[in-house]
Amino acid sequence: MKKKQLKQQVAAAIQACLDKKAEELSILEMEKGSGAFTDYFVLCSGTNPRQVQAIADEVELRLKAAGLRPGQIEGYKQAEWILVDYGDFVVHVFSEKARKFYDLERLWKTARRLEPSELKPETRSKARAKTKSDVSRQSSAARARRPRALHSKSA
Repeated sequence: MKKKQLKQQVAAAIQACLDKKAEELSILEMEKGSGAFTDYFVLCSGTNPRQVQAIADEVELRLKAAGLRPGQIEGYKQAEWILVDYGDFVVHVFSEKARKFYDLERLWKTARRLEPSELKPETRSKARAKTKSDVSRQSSAARARRPRALHSKSA
């Protein structure tokens, strides 16, 4: 799978969590040599069993609409720790109590922590804006290097 596509899928899962008011959202990018079986962990908490299930449901629904189905879902009935496995990334939805007990961030402390914005691909309009500002900057620099006479209105 392409890295860009994977990041888009993880970003969709994150947005689904946020839309259901998930708390303490954390994204871990797993190191290649760490023995991890996946590239990313998305971790979050819900305040009660129904919310934990609703978060997991929204993740599954959102990614299903994008053509992606989980390979495995564990812990749904108990709603203490729901694991939704997409192969290249895993979404962990915890109750507050289970989150503190298992403390996956501590267990995978070598993983790189990411912000949700780091997973969103740059849009074309942003890329164009950068290009325009770069051109503007280059034009300003070129004008500054020209002889003074060329800057006057009469020239």
